[in-house]
Amino acid sequence: MKTITIYTDGACKGNPGPGGWGAVMQFQGKQKELFGGAPDVTNNQMELTAAVEALNALTEPCRVELYTDSQYVRQGITSWIHGWKKKGWKNSAGKPVKNQDLWMALEAATGRHDVHWHWVKGHSGHPLNDLADALANKGVVYSHAPNRS
Repeated sequence: MKTITIYTDGACKGNPGPGGWGAVMQFQGKQKELFGGAPDVTNNQMELTAAVEALNALTEPCRVELYTDSQYVRQGITSWIHGWKKKGWKNSAGKPVKNQDLWMALEAATGRHDVHWHWVKGHSGHPLNDLADALANKGVVYSHAPNRS
């Protein structure tokens, strides 16, 4: 099984507002950069989208070392999601889980792979996290560019 390293990040100008996501994927010395955006989203939605898009870009099952600067994403997918599902997608306060569609998409995307989740401190000078951040910000610009087809 191939081992892929992925760094993801999300960005938002306003919360909600125009947002972007970015991912840096590395395998055997090769690097691929992905990004995209949406016009009216939250930062958390973009953080989740980055991970979903990166995992869905893999064409075969892989071992994935996935780095995110979002504790929301890392804790959500490794811990909180189990309780949410047992409670019918309700949080500890009994309210519907925000971004349920994205959590379900992330869970489906991880199901194909052996994903190991890592947290990296954002804006701390880590080159690959900084690149993922730059791609996410590029996605913000992309999210409100005319005629994106």
